[in-house]
Amino acid sequence: MADLKSTFLDVYSQLKTELLNDTAFEWSPDSRQWVERMLDYNVPGGKLNRGLSVIDSYKLLKQGEELTEEEIFLASALGWCIEWLQAYFLVLDDIMDGSHTRRGQPCWFRLPKVGMIAANDGIMLRNHIPRILKKHFRGKPYYVDLLDLFNEVEFQTASGQMIDLITTLEGEKDLNKYTLSLHRRIVQYKTAYYSFYLPVACALLMAGESLDNHIDVQNILVQMGIYFQVQDDYLDCYGDPKTIGKIGTDIEDFKCSWMVVKALEVCNEEQKKVLHELYGKPDPESVAKVKVLYNELNLQGIFMEYENQSYEKLITSIEAHPSKAVQSVLKSFLGKIYKRQK
Repeated sequence: MADLKSTFLDVYSQLKTELLNDTAFEWSPDSRQWVERMLDYNVPGGKLNRGLSVIDSYKLLKQGEELTEEEIFLASALGWCIEWLQAYFLVLDDIMDGSHTRRGQPCWFRLPKVGMIAANDGIMLRNHIPRILKKHFRGKPYYVDLLDLFNEVEFQTASGQMIDLITTLEGEKDLNKYTLSLHRRIVQYKTAYYSFYLPVACALLMAGESLDNHIDVQNILVQMGIYFQVQDDYLDCYGDPKTIGKIGTDIEDFKCSWMVVKALEVCNEEQKKVLHELYGKPDPESVAKVKVLYNELNLQGIFMEYENQSYEKLITSIEAHPSKAVQSVLKSFLGKIYKRQK
């Protein structure tokens, strides 16, 4: 795995060099320096799970065949396109949310001399993706499908972000809007498509498969993405900050979290009043009272039941797929997230 990661990072360096020498743009020393710093700050700093998943998935689809150097490079390049997409979303997301830190360092727009230039940097990150695809995939029979896939997933993610933003507007805190179906829609569009479906779809296209023949795979991965986000919402409240790497703030941020949606579903009128009064208040006392209410409602037990049922359903759906290779890809994804602690 460490070896794969170092190969993957080498591909990042190559793609970055190509973009910094892009003949379509007359670079000045200042602009080249700016873009290099912006890329290094925003693109390779995460866990790289999405990008590495393309290579893992492609290997599993090839069922143990030794991959050529070109195949490893192309799968890595597609993985990096997903990491570029992620960076683009995060740079703009942090501006919209007024966030302060990302991946343990100040958000890009918070840096001196960056500020709102970060909005244009986000657009630059988005526009690097078709340039990478054009340079390395233009001659491939699946080139148009790749462009279509990235466009479609970007649209889905932006739509999820829009629903999230307009339902959690500052000054319009209305818990009555928060339902399981709204939570599901936000998660499906904002997270599941680009985090779960996109890496596998890239690997399927590389392996010569048509995505039209794999709608069931998309459905399974979207379900997995929803399950993953529910875990995230649970860990935000009950996870160990030392393990998950952050202190959860969903309660004070008035997030449309699975926890509050589930609480609203199972609580009585008295408890509902408490939630309406305290949810979204930033003071530690209000947050603590909401957590006490969650405990009274046994949300931990409800989550564990949800987790077990989701796992059973996913395994059943996966094992119904006719291709053993596709099954192995889906089981590998599920194995990485089932009962995770971070």
